[in-house]
Amino acid sequence: MNIPTNLKYTKEHEWIRVEGNTAVIGITDYAQGELGEIVFVEVETIGETLEEGTVFGTVEAVKTVSELFMPVSGVVEEVNPALEDAPELVNNDPYGEGWMIKITLADAAQVDQLMTAEEYAALIG
Repeated sequence: MNIPTNLKYTKEHEWIRVEGNTAVIGITDYAQGELGEIVFVEVETIGETLEEGTVFGTVEAVKTVSELFMPVSGVVEEVNPALEDAPELVNNDPYGEGWMIKITLADAAQVDQLMTAEEYAALIG
């Protein structure tokens, strides 16, 4: 199981990487493995200000649809354009080319409340 130590994690299996006042968000390797083959990622919240815990989109796998939750509050600035034609990037490279959204952070301090890689590893066992 790949759990990069430079990221923060949520109980809902999202990861976040902070780059200045911007954050990149996706789902974890564990989440994509549990979902199976991902066939569609839908994010219709571009330009919206969303609170921590709010649904920002959905990911559709062959057998299920799962909601995606904001790990922190912020404005959804960008959706990964590559996922429209290649949603399998989430399966193949969840922490790289399979990222989902970029946001402008509303409160960078919220990031400190998220789980470390060690804490997330303990959560998923």
